[in-house]
Amino acid sequence: MVSVKICGLTSESDLESAIRAGADRVGFVLVPTSPRYVDKARASLMANRAYHMEYVPERWVDVWVVANWSQSGGPHTTRLDEMVSRLPDVAAVQLHGKETPQDVAGFKALAPRVTVVKAIGVSTREDLERVKDFTAADMFLLDAKPPPGADREGGFGRAFDWSILEGFDPGKPWVLSGGLTPENVAEAIRVSGAKAVDVSSGVEASPGVKDPAKVKAFIEAAKGA
Repeated sequence: MVSVKICGLTSESDLESAIRAGADRVGFVLVPTSPRYVDKARASLMANRAYHMEYVPERWVDVWVVANWSQSGGPHTTRLDEMVSRLPDVAAVQLHGKETPQDVAGFKALAPRVTVVKAIGVSTREDLERVKDFTAADMFLLDAKPPPGADREGGFGRAFDWSILEGFDPGKPWVLSGGLTPENVAEAIRVSGAKAVDVSSGVEASPGVKDPAKVKAFIEAAKGA
């Protein structure tokens, strides 16, 4: 059965409805430029409360989405060692920025127990070749490339040509993201062969506010595909 991640959660009520609807993973976005931004304290509070809900399934995990981590620091980046020291014991971290293969390897070395998901911007088949450079990543998230001049790497509700994923096998798990909705997710899974999907804006009533009916419909469509 297809695994589903509901990303960009900003409230306890949205988190609860996602878990009740059957989400396998949920995501908290710690990227200040995102309309779905929550700070570390807020994300920690929501994750902690969720893990103490009686109905939370054992398979459920939280994913922290961050961007532009770097081993050296610099403009618009945060040093890996500083950020790792401030992270709680999270299940997975999604690196959704301009991290280099060396940055990803550095993060994995600092936090070996954390599942590291590297997001890759995709628009052509050639973009998929980038995954082979990130040998330290445990999983990949394939998202549509952001529009020109964008202030962040994801969360724009854009899709790419799913047919370029035919036969794609990086040797590690991968997740399809970008422009997915309750109406198109089944077709996206059929065309791409994805075993896992990620959605944020496609199940929202407004940026950062999830629509419980859309969340439920998305999960049902994905798992029924």
